[in-house]
Amino acid sequence: MLKVLVADDESLARQTLKLLLSKIPYVQEVYEAEDGNQALVLAHEHHPNIVILDIEMPGISGIELAKHLPKKCIVIFATAYNEFAVEAFDLNAIDYILKPFDDDRFFTAFERAAERHKDEESQNIHALNDTIRQIMQNKQVEYRQRLVIRDPGRIRLIDVDQINYITGAGNYAEVHLADNKQVLHRETLSELESQLDPFVFVRIHRSSIVRRSFIVELRPNDKGDYSVILRSGESLTLSRRNRSKLDELIL
Repeated sequence: MLKVLVADDESLARQTLKLLLSKIPYVQEVYEAEDGNQALVLAHEHHPNIVILDIEMPGISGIELAKHLPKKCIVIFATAYNEFAVEAFDLNAIDYILKPFDDDRFFTAFERAAERHKDEESQNIHALNDTIRQIMQNKQVEYRQRLVIRDPGRIRLIDVDQINYITGAGNYAEVHLADNKQVLHRETLSELESQLDPFVFVRIHRSSIVRRSFIVELRPNDKGDYSVILRSGESLTLSRRNRSKLDELIL
């Protein structure tokens, strides 16, 4: 659906353009301005997709106005003076219709503008998808997928997907796994916290990090903290210092 701004100092011209636009089913909103100054305000307030501009208007001329429109506005110039055509196209106008124009000429110009908008939207979607893919790739590189556990005489590799929660004790961390086993890892909780995906794990206490999906219940305590009940039936504490993370836990 498109938003269109019509700017023309002649009331009859505005009414004619609005009537033509009413016949286009994918036009959602039409704003009208009777001079360049009003058009500039409306353009920055509503961010129309397509702007139909008369060139000779009181206040800011259509040529000057086109230079100050939001970047994504697609411009069609409509005027009785064809000597402005070259300058209009220098401003990247999609089309230039000379008054008096017939309906077919108007619809041809508008269709070109609508196609340009569609192409730009498609490019924006592709760019957004590329950004999302890049974020996901960076995320996979940034966060640990495995922990390296060094035991006497052997090195163990633990998939992060197998971790339910982690508790800390000084420079060590006790890693609690999905098979109900625990392994001791020589890293602090703060070091581990920075290496684990925050969308998957959350620090709820100075001595515990827990997988979000492993939490099943929160119970408020008298001291202002919370008991965090896990799928295993075990209970950890959400400290008052970390109460701001309560909303994160229930999302």
